[in-house]
Amino acid sequence: MNRHVSMRWVTDMPLADAVRDATAELAAAGVPSPAVDAQLLAAHLLGVSRGELAAMLFGTAVAPNGYADVVARRASREPLQHITGVAYFRHLELAVGKGVFVPRPETESVVQLGIDVLTQLHQQRGEGATVVAADLGTGSGAIAAAMATEVPNCRVYAVELSEDAYPWAAKNLAGTGVVLIQGDMRDAFSELDGTVDVVVSNPPYIPSDAIPRDVEVALHDPHMALYGGGADGMEIPKAATATAARLLRPGGFFVMEHAEVQAAQMAELLQGTGHWETIRTHRDLTGRERATSGIRC
Repeated sequence: MNRHVSMRWVTDMPLADAVRDATAELAAAGVPSPAVDAQLLAAHLLGVSRGELAAMLFGTAVAPNGYADVVARRASREPLQHITGVAYFRHLELAVGKGVFVPRPETESVVQLGIDVLTQLHQQRGEGATVVAADLGTGSGAIAAAMATEVPNCRVYAVELSEDAYPWAAKNLAGTGVVLIQGDMRDAFSELDGTVDVVVSNPPYIPSDAIPRDVEVALHDPHMALYGGGADGMEIPKAATATAARLLRPGGFFVMEHAEVQAAQMAELLQGTGHWETIRTHRDLTGRERATSGIRC
């Protein structure tokens, strides 16, 4: 009998042993962070924090019911966030699952660029003044929620086309004050034309013939959230750039996430429209060129 089967049926297995064996199973499956994921899965089933779980590993606790099953799901490279139903983004706890793109750590750096500009504008305009932001292709609502909850008096608008992703955004943005619509970013929020201060977008940008490197992304993230359209993946980024130019006031700030290999293309895209100045490429925390920004002329 292999260890996975014994984990499934021996309900009184010590928690520390179960987490150890789960770590080995996940490592053998190629999961990038097997020890962390094994602990987070156990904590999820037990309803405790990872810190609380760490203390339990030194006690007499036993493995929770269903632990072997969720470990097997993770070993099959189902995203951890789909199993637990939660993704953490900045200070937010977001509901995620099938049909919605799981927000990534690198996007936290992208939205920070927009938050910095919005915060500075709010300070310049005074305590009671409002700043306006838009999130194009909001997915789970991560970017929109971060701007709405971290910037005082920030009125945020978000649009999502996918019928599968929209309910997740609606759930995550409930109570934040964000104005969310289901529709195409190309013609969204025409009533705001020329009035928005900041536009942030993490659009689909993967070329049509490219295969994502991460197994979890390739197998489980919705293709609609990954592939940007066309052989170069630039159709949706072009649409996001055009909408940002339409929405922003002169001097407004636009920042868009992209793959590190697309940095030059994105800069050329902005330069070619004639709508942007002070075009910059931004690196993420690992030093990769993952975003491009511009100021509306």
